[in-house]
Amino acid sequence: MSRRALRGSRTPIALALGAALAAPLALAAPAGATGGQVAVKALKFTVRTGGGTCTVDADLYTPAGVDAAHTAPAVLATNGFGGSKSDGGTAAIGKAFAERGYVGLVYSGLGFGTSGCLISLDDPKTDGVAASGLVDFLGGKRAADDGTTIDYVTTDRTGDPCVGMIGGSYGGAVQMATAAVDHRVDALVPMITWNDLAYSLDPNNAADRSVPGAAKWQWMNGFYLIGEGQPLLAPSLDPSRINKLGCLHFVSDACETIRTLNSGRYPADRTRQLQKFARSVSPVSYLNRVEAPTLLIQGQADSLFNLNEAQATYKTLKAQGTTAKMIWQYGGHSGSLSDPDSGELDLGRGNLETSYVGKRILAWFDRYLRHGKGVDTGPDFAYYRDWISDPNSPNGPDGKYGTAPKVPALSQKLYLSGDGKLVDHRKKIAYGSREYRNWLVPTSHSESSLAGMIGLPDPAPYDIKGTYLDWTTEPVTSPVDVVGSPRATLKVVSPRTEKTQSSGDAADKLVLFAKLYDVAPDGKKTLVHRLVAPVRVPDVTRPFTVTLPGIVHRYETGHRLRFVIAASDGAYGGNRGVKPVTVTSEPGDTGVLDLPVVH
Repeated sequence: MSRRALRGSRTPIALALGAALAAPLALAAPAGATGGQVAVKALKFTVRTGGGTCTVDADLYTPAGVDAAHTAPAVLATNGFGGSKSDGGTAAIGKAFAERGYVGLVYSGLGFGTSGCLISLDDPKTDGVAASGLVDFLGGKRAADDGTTIDYVTTDRTGDPCVGMIGGSYGGAVQMATAAVDHRVDALVPMITWNDLAYSLDPNNAADRSVPGAAKWQWMNGFYLIGEGQPLLAPSLDPSRINKLGCLHFVSDACETIRTLNSGRYPADRTRQLQKFARSVSPVSYLNRVEAPTLLIQGQADSLFNLNEAQATYKTLKAQGTTAKMIWQYGGHSGSLSDPDSGELDLGRGNLETSYVGKRILAWFDRYLRHGKGVDTGPDFAYYRDWISDPNSPNGPDGKYGTAPKVPALSQKLYLSGDGKLVDHRKKIAYGSREYRNWLVPTSHSESSLAGMIGLPDPAPYDIKGTYLDWTTEPVTSPVDVVGSPRATLKVVSPRTEKTQSSGDAADKLVLFAKLYDVAPDGKKTLVHRLVAPVRVPDVTRPFTVTLPGIVHRYETGHRLRFVIAASDGAYGGNRGVKPVTVTSEPGDTGVLDLPVVH
């Protein structure tokens, strides 16, 4: 489905969302690519998976001049959620890499396009096994359903092709699911994807993740609508895509998860079931089986899968000895850059060779698929800096990326003073006590989650007086660059919550939202990338720690940093009942905000 099709006034909302969510990488048919002619052949494969027997619809992209005597490594890719092998982003991957000498095999993920089986959220036992069947084809171990075989993919040994995977969002997590069940995969480039769906859909940014969070009802139901609306996107569905036991097109556990989150209730048994399923289909549960070198690319403008997701995956891979590097580009599910000098990958401009991210991807595949021993794959960590504006710098667009051997550590403490100030020393803390209380409707707005995906306007963030507390620094005297995930240690008083928080239903615990604003000298406030940290407080009688979403942001000279605790947010589930909250500060006992500041 093209963006142009969205402009029709009668386009169903499911079609509009499907087209937007299918191509989060802003990829289009490549212009000005460097290779020669590419032959494309449609194929189907019948594969057996943990979800049953599925038919996979794929396209094979073969570069000119490649044959059994002149082999080439392969690139395997699939679509984002709601897409197919034919959408702009997925087809562009096959064509772009074939024009650069790789054999491309792109396919419609299970439950999408004309591929069969239910949507199982990139489950390794189902989606990973299905992709492994395509690796068999690339390695010459099996034929397509029409009898097609190939013998021109470079192999490490018989049946073991030199193959890498690339793709974004739903097409990102499936790479790790595949590598977990098939160690023949040689290199991964997962982009803007998740580590833990329990966190992605129902985030609790408190340290205790056993307590459920606040459901992202807008994102969650947008995707659910796409999945259940498949007859609008792909009429005459394969019968294997119909679930006769509950919802229409998802596996039953996924439907039960959505129902639980939409109910706003978290009884212990249903919460355990929800978290068990969501994590079982997430990299967090199987990364210990991933051995393929992995280049993680995550978007700063992304409230669906924020930078913390990539950090968690990166940290796990590095700790177990798996080769991994990470790039924080600007673009994600919540927005992208149109600036041609940004350094972001955009195959619509054919900029694999000229963008920072594109060059890093090509180097990754050169090193691990073409076995270029001397190829420099770049620094361990790189991050886009939107405050660098000069494309004529000595490094060109590459100069917009900062680099480091690892994600910067927390290095600066600020204290929550009772007078509403955010101060840099305990001696400056004033004694004070302030209260807020939630309403029965949302009183804070961070984003309309799907607005950035489908091109709709989104009101500026706001908080209604009396339903939040804030603490603000003095104007900074020189630029302050924050790169990473800030952390807050807080203590609140909520007697009404104390009476209900042990009810056996986590919905009776206190919910709050922590966030960081940039306040300009003229008073204009900017919620950095519209990101918030939902928290369901494990126990209001004890201090708790909140890890905010990762950011890359410069507070310019004269600007002030503002830390906010809000009672609600319209994009998330919230409190059950009205719960007044008091925050008290004194020099020996107050909240602390730790920042990862880069000097």
